Amino acid sequence: MNSPYLDRKESLTSHQNKMCQTFPMTPQSVEYATLQLPDGKECKLPIYQGTLGAPMIDITQLYAQTGYFTIDPGFNATGSCMSTITYIDGDKGQLLYRGYPIEELAQSSSYMEVCYLLIYGELPSKDELKLFEDTMVSEMMINEKLIEFYKGFATDSHPMAIMVGVVGALSAFMHKDFDVNDPRDREYISIKLVAKMPTLAAYAYRTALGLPIVYPQKKFGFIENFLYMMFSNPMEEFKCDPIIVRAVDVIFILHADHEQNASTSTVRIAGSSLANPFACIAAGITALWGPYHGGANEAVLAMLKEIGRKDNVQACIEKSKDKNSGFRLMGFGHRVYKNYDPRAKVMQEMCYKVLAVTKRNNELLDIAIELEKSALADEYFIKRKLYPNVDFYTGIVYEALSIPTSMFTVMFSVQRSIGWICQWSEMMSEKVHRISRPRQLYVGSAQRAYQNIEERPQEGKTRVCQLPMLSNLFGLVKL
Repeated sequence: MNSPYLDRKESLTSHQNKMCQTFPMTPQSVEYATLQLPDGKECKLPIYQGTLGAPMIDITQLYAQTGYFTIDPGFNATGSCMSTITYIDGDKGQLLYRGYPIEELAQSSSYMEVCYLLIYGELPSKDELKLFEDTMVSEMMINEKLIEFYKGFATDSHPMAIMVGVVGALSAFMHKDFDVNDPRDREYISIKLVAKMPTLAAYAYRTALGLPIVYPQKKFGFIENFLYMMFSNPMEEFKCDPIIVRAVDVIFILHADHEQNASTSTVRIAGSSLANPFACIAAGITALWGPYHGGANEAVLAMLKEIGRKDNVQACIEKSKDKNSGFRLMGFGHRVYKNYDPRAKVMQEMCYKVLAVTKRNNELLDIAIELEKSALADEYFIKRKLYPNVDFYTGIVYEALSIPTSMFTVMFSVQRSIGWICQWSEMMSEKVHRISRPRQLYVGSAQRAYQNIEERPQEGKTRVCQLPMLSNLFGLVKL
């Protein structure tokens, strides 16, 4: 299939040359692991060593050689791909984007620089960055027909439900103008997706509040445009403190990518079937929505509300040490980082800068600050390295900016869109496309003899659930 944009794009060879270092290459295997089976048969499996991290055993030929599969629920010990994008060392508290430490990027770069880095593999020059951000901003507008979608949602719809719908709907507006197998079109898709996500999120926010839609403007940068579309009053000139703009910019950087997490893996699995990339991102948003994933900073605010008062903090800290109390401190510790979350220190500093600017008199913020101070001085948390993580400080910043908790995960989806689309693009760059197809250990019934319906025993009590009814008299179900 020839790309419809071929006439105004660089040659395929030129594009491949500029993107070559973003393509994952299989390392040479120099060692083998020997697996001995119960019958004494042995199987040799190649061992691969990446640039950083633990070596991995390649089991792709395991079944062919032995007749055995492996089982690893949650994929905690299984690598699903080779990648050049992000590296995490949880024991060291290390997070790298294309080899650059997250702390340095958050300190000295912008989100647009990080987006450029993730797409192209290198940090941009000053002129390149301006061209890239100008391109992004020019793509922030969305089709007017898509705006009509927002009117179809219930007024109390969760913004994440709206995001899943409208991002998926982008597939209907952008499906003829690109070829996912053409790397030049994948670059085009990446810019389109990242540029439109802030607009879609801002419109979801304003629709839920009954506020008029605000269009992006070229005079603003990418992050400032997002804040403008979210918070501007059409009757007044928009002004936003540079510290707030920078704080949101840093939050975007810190959440841009995080290796093969649940939502990123979902995007890759959906993409492995060659599905429309915007539909793949909608699938990622769905996975992110869960409280075990993107809902963590929302859970922090719920916990602060449960604590209720600053005076209750110490008692709640003591309760959190008792596993049987039912109370859990949210926003402390991290499943991946066994040491300190490297993003948390950056976010802590930015959090206090935002609080100094907003000067909001908010009891939740007072509770959060007291909780942080008490936990960091408590030997129980210090010994177990249960430090406040990035979700804790992000939740506080959002609260200080008057962003409702229902929008927290939407913000996350906008930030993570660059990571998702780059992971998708990296997967599509592989020479051999394989659809994801995990195995299972079947523990259900063995083959059974079929019974005709007349021969089956009558159920003493129905297995069918009782649906909520608006009217039992007329059999009208609740919609």
